[in-house]
Amino acid sequence: MTVASNPPDWRASLPWPGPETHKHARGRLGVVSGRSSQTGAARLAARSGLRIGAGVVSLLCPTEAVAVLAPAVEAVMLKPFADSEMLAELVAGMDAVVVGPAAGVNDATMANVRALAETGAALVIDADGLTVFEGWPSDLFAVLDRDDVLTPHTGEFRRLFPDLLDLDREAAATQAAARAGAVMVLKGPHTVIAAPDGRRVVNDNGTPWLATAGSGDVLAGMIGGLLAQRMDSFDAACAAVWIHAEAAAGFGPGLIAEDLPDRLPAVLARLWPGQ
Repeated sequence: MTVASNPPDWRASLPWPGPETHKHARGRLGVVSGRSSQTGAARLAARSGLRIGAGVVSLLCPTEAVAVLAPAVEAVMLKPFADSEMLAELVAGMDAVVVGPAAGVNDATMANVRALAETGAALVIDADGLTVFEGWPSDLFAVLDRDDVLTPHTGEFRRLFPDLLDLDREAAATQAAARAGAVMVLKGPHTVIAAPDGRRVVNDNGTPWLATAGSGDVLAGMIGGLLAQRMDSFDAACAAVWIHAEAAAGFGPGLIAEDLPDRLPAVLARLWPGQ
């Protein structure tokens, strides 16, 4: 199945607020930040989660990063943690969490992913959250469930599924989703989204303007924001990939990742049934 130029089935399941909706009803998203010198990726993801509609977004950061992040956020809340146990406590009551962007390839990131998997929040695992399990992919797959979403580019995919890239990308993503037991977003010019139940979409509105640092962090935050609003994980991934590309194409040359979150309202307005 290929996404057409006009959004397909997921459009009907996009979450929209009603007259009585309050911020907590729109979902609570957490985004795990890296250390003090590695906070930009998480800030991009958090802002994207807000723009896509999550009602409450919190940056979960190592204690040392508080002084860097506090002056850099406004509507996004800031919650410091000292270890993975404290991180899991902070996530209690959250609907979704993004973990991995600039998190660091280290034991702390591995422990954080494992702790978050026990919280019941839907996870979006990206970047360092994937790479840290190179050599131990089964350790990651053992803690995932079908509501979680993995968002590797080709290099990250190879680290977890070194045997699958001999296949075509569609088959590779499909088998990877089944093996991991989670939704797979294999990023590229034609991003493949696959669910463990066999559903698959090849996105066809990709644009080269997304070839810029940080664009994947924005996508992770968008998926997390839709998951926080309790959208089906596969549909949320399909919708976010399409909207992400539409936002980039609407900007065109000169796009940097920081531009993307503020392009989302125009794309969402075109999708809103009340328009």
